[in-house]
Formats: sequence, structure tokens, C-alpha cells
Amino acid sequence: MSNPARRLVPVLLLVAAATPLAAASGDAEAVKAVVQSAYVEGVHASPDAAAMRRGFHPDSRMLVLRDGALQAVTLDDWAARLAKRAADGPAAPKPRVKADYTTVDVTGDAAVVRVELHRDGKHVFTDYLALYRFPDGWKIVSKTFQSH
Repeated sequence: MSNPARRLVPVLLLVAAATPLAAASGDAEAVKAVVQSAYVEGVHASPDAAAMRRGFHPDSRMLVLRDGALQAVTLDDWAARLAKRAADGPAAPKPRVKADYTTVDVTGDAAVVRVELHRDGKHVFTDYLALYRFPDGWKIVSKTFQSH
């Protein structure tokens, strides 16, 4: 191998190694954007069932553990709760919502996000959201959580 070609090999190896990392980084940002708009904003900061639905898959489930029993809440049920709360309640001031993304793990078309959610300075939930990439983008397919 000629001397210029030898110098080119390490550069090509670095480019090849960095390409999956760059793609994964872009995927992680896309996943966070979906969680931020559909879940953090659409459910907590400015409850909006339509915004929520844009980022959740129609067959998604929120799994709730109460007194040792597991309950699956459909997207339709959850969105109806949001809509009812908005229609029933007085125009309360919007809470200050902060989301700390402690884990964003993407492998191919699957992702898991851990979010520490705070409302008005109080830590209220640790959420675990699972997402899949569909032809129209990333969608949240399930949520489990711990209340604080």
C-alpha cells in the first residue's frame, strides 16, 4: 500500500465508525422531540389531547400498578381524561414543567426514554417511555412510571 493510501485508511475507519454514532445521536434527538411535544407538553405543561395523539401510537398503553394489580390505560381513555379535565376545570395557571432526560437509548427502530418530571419545582414522576420508529416517525407505544 502506498504511503498516501496508508494515511487515508485511519481517516476512513474514523468516518465509518462515526457514521452510526451520528445517526444514533440524530435518532436520540428525534425521540426526545417526540417525548417533549407529545408527553411533556401535550400531557403536563399544556394538556392537549390532539398534541398528545400526534406523538403516541393509537395502540399505545399506559401501564398503572395499583395495589398489586396492573391496569392498562388506552390512549383513547387517557386523551378523554385530559379533555375532560380541560373542559371541567377553571382556567388554572399552567404549571412550570421541567423534564430531565436521564436516559435516551436508541437501537435501530426501538427506543427507551427515562424522564424525571417536575411540576412547579416538585419531582412528581419518573417515567419510562418505550418508542418505535414507524414510517411516519417515532411514536410512544408504552409508558410505565413511578409517582413521587
